[in-house]
Amino acid sequence: MPTEQDFDLSAAGLRSDGTDLRISVEVLAEKLEQSLPGRARVERRGGGLLGRGPKRVHEVRVELGGCCYQLTVAGDRVEGSRERQVGGIAIKREPLQPDEWVAALTADLRAEAERSAEARAALERLLG
Repeated sequence: MPTEQDFDLSAAGLRSDGTDLRISVEVLAEKLEQSLPGRARVERRGGGLLGRGPKRVHEVRVELGGCCYQLTVAGDRVEGSRERQVGGIAIKREPLQPDEWVAALTADLRAEAERSAEARAALERLLG
């Protein structure tokens, strides 16, 4: 079974910049889509003139428990945030550095995995 350290290495790439950052976000987005179907949404946009170039991750959004995690990519910048929600209404939004975003999402997913077999399976896929 994969360890927490395996996933933390994916997060470490989010601390770098340039090409490595772009690749890290693409890998992380794909892992989240596969591991959390229905909870993770990834928006991709084309680059180049008129957006006709290769599609790249623009935004990652994960709904988990009472939180909505959002990671936005703009050029070489990655910005993360977490919204706490009650009844679908955001009551608090806090900015997070990309590595903090991954750590917070992982912690919430672990907490939910203790309560749910579905979340436990998702966590295993994400760490794999």
